[in-house]
Amino acid sequence: MLEKQIITTKNAPPAIGPYSTGVRVGDTLFIAGQLGIDPQTGEVVPGGIEAETRQALTNMKAILEAAGGSLLNVVKTTVFLRDISEFGRMNMVYAEFFKEKPPARSAVQVAALPRGVAVEVEAIAIIGAE
Repeated sequence: MLEKQIITTKNAPPAIGPYSTGVRVGDTLFIAGQLGIDPQTGEVVPGGIEAETRQALTNMKAILEAAGGSLLNVVKTTVFLRDISEFGRMNMVYAEFFKEKPPARSAVQVAALPRGVAVEVEAIAIIGAE
């Protein structure tokens, strides 16, 4: 039987539903979609898609660190956008976080996102494999 380790941290917002922010099974870490929510206030950060992307990826980084990893361990991300025309603005911030050996990525426009946000980012990372 596979053992699931639930990953949480006070440096990222808690799940806003019946799911875990991070689940590690062996060397694989699955990170639930992260929104641009400030973990201290529980509110969506102001400033549009750039600020939301920066906060979502900062939240992701905190979950990775809580699991013993870093952004370098991310092998796949999926970016959900409220408006695909904002892709370039999101991508500029995204590039700040994944400067070397960026993960595979999909980006899609969706009809709506929780709390009316502009962007949500989920990831898969491999941690601890030698």
